[in-house]
Amino acid sequence: MSDAAERSAFLRALCAECGGAVRFDRWMKEALYHPQFGYYAAGIRTIGGRGDFTTWPSMDGSLAEAIAHWLRKHRPPHGRWHVIEIGAGTGALARDVLRRLGWWRHPVYHIVEVSPRLRALQQESLAGRKVHWHEDPAAALEAANGEALIYSNELVDAFPCRAFRRAAAGWDELHVVLRNGGACEEWKSTQELPDSVAFQHPWAQGQHIEVHESFAGWLAGWTPQWKQGRLMIIDYGDTCPAVNARRPSGTLRAYAFHQRIEGRGILEGFGRRDLTADVNFSDLLHWAEIQGLGTMPPVSLAEMPGIAGTLDRDAAGAFRVAVLSAGQAGKETAP
Repeated sequence: MSDAAERSAFLRALCAECGGAVRFDRWMKEALYHPQFGYYAAGIRTIGGRGDFTTWPSMDGSLAEAIAHWLRKHRPPHGRWHVIEIGAGTGALARDVLRRLGWWRHPVYHIVEVSPRLRALQQESLAGRKVHWHEDPAAALEAANGEALIYSNELVDAFPCRAFRRAAAGWDELHVVLRNGGACEEWKSTQELPDSVAFQHPWAQGQHIEVHESFAGWLAGWTPQWKQGRLMIIDYGDTCPAVNARRPSGTLRAYAFHQRIEGRGILEGFGRRDLTADVNFSDLLHWAEIQGLGTMPPVSLAEMPGIAGTLDRDAAGAFRVAVLSAGQAGKETAP
């Protein structure tokens, strides 16, 4: 059976399993992470000029300098210390951060990566460096005895999200159905809303919003094992309501060979395109506080200490930086 035939058979089985209509977050999860057909498992080509999209590490070295500055500022004063990067892309950012940290009191460096293809790129990029790879943050924290400085860049936007549209009386949720061999949108009325501050805002009828509910579950799964440290999250998005106010039709989109695809086109090319949505940082702080973590108001990437050089200030303003903290660090206020 050809790859196209196998994908088609899988999608028919998925729809049948879900009663004919697949909720969008399940569709996105399979499109990105299915071990055979998912984009990050098998479909991703690379990141950069010849890939599907470009990230800040491949565009400007000042992000690595800013992260290294943050790590140096918050490392423990004595003894061995651990750094965990979650979702390391090609490994370029890790390589540049380690270079800027130098060799004095060098950290034990861990990477959490679920994509086999990206892990291979990271190992190639970091050849000669002593780096430890893990399947999930819990395993990395176990290796670090529960104490670590953690960071991620453009991670949360890749978590499967649920998509909603304000209706005359309540909310509709996006599902995916197969018609005439193709994937189509189907909006269904729902009262089963996720825990998101976005629903507290008086949106106009027709407004679309996205909720990264899967991130909330992921965070709850490993933070009880985190005894001490800080987590810096860098991603594109904003706090609520600004994150969606400028985009009445929502922020869902796909990327393939640097082409941005919106609307119904995001459902095409199952497993061969990156899917993403802007991050609601108000939700991130809300979910972190539920887990008992300390939180600090997010700032724009352009405001981060160490950001300089060729980094485009307007583009950097579209990214936000949030810091969460555990243990004694959660009682401090400085980012």
